[in-house]
Amino acid sequence: MDLASLIGIIAGIGLVIGSILMNSGLDLFWSAPSAAIVIGGTGAAIMIAFPLPEVLRVIALASRVMKMKKSDNYKLIEMMVSICNVARKGGVLAIESKLKEVDNEFLKKGLELTVDGKDEATVNALLKREIKQILKSHKDGWEIFNQAGAFAPAFGMIGTLIGLIQMLSDLADVGSVGPKMAIALITTFYGAVMANLFFIPMTVKLKRRSASDTLEMNLVLEGIGYIRKGVNPRFMQEILENYIDSAVGKTDKKDEKGGDKKAAKKKK
Repeated sequence: MDLASLIGIIAGIGLVIGSILMNSGLDLFWSAPSAAIVIGGTGAAIMIAFPLPEVLRVIALASRVMKMKKSDNYKLIEMMVSICNVARKGGVLAIESKLKEVDNEFLKKGLELTVDGKDEATVNALLKREIKQILKSHKDGWEIFNQAGAFAPAFGMIGTLIGLIQMLSDLADVGSVGPKMAIALITTFYGAVMANLFFIPMTVKLKRRSASDTLEMNLVLEGIGYIRKGVNPRFMQEILENYIDSAVGKTDKKDEKGGDKKAAKKKK
């Protein structure tokens, strides 16, 4: 479970409900027709804008927002360095004994292809194609959430316009203008909350997760190439750590590791 996402959603909903309860009851902010216009309208617009298979995949992608992915690129490097040591001493086929210890599915797939005797060009082509497919799936997800974040407020405004038209068509009862105006504005409220508390934050989170997955998979791709070539494991570790530096920056690296790992090694 991604604690940050959970805290953010609970805090956001709590603040909205809390501010409502300070001045009125929740029943004042509930309108089934307004919810139907915003939720149904947003869903309909998404179906029109995107192919059905992509829309269905978004349900699985949405669950990624609430899941904490436990990955450590430095442990991944250590694993690949260990495998490189084995390959350097016993040949590429010797790494088959290490496959059971590999918990990274992308790395395991690349190593299995290597052990099966696939040439380097074939392995690279297959892995790059998988990376491309995964990135395409991620992009479809965040584009749909981003568009939902634009559609929801728009349908909120449509609902408000419907309410205003209905209100203005019958001004005989002046006393009912205020309550009718309030109901008309609820759809705008629903659309704004859905866009800014759910859809837009999900877009940002999925983009960040996609960037993290891309870095990890490209790191594996580089590592498998060095393992096949039987390079010096220390050289391989240095190159791959520098690869992370160039991708995420030294500051991010220190935050992730809780300090500069290289400096600690030098002190030892």
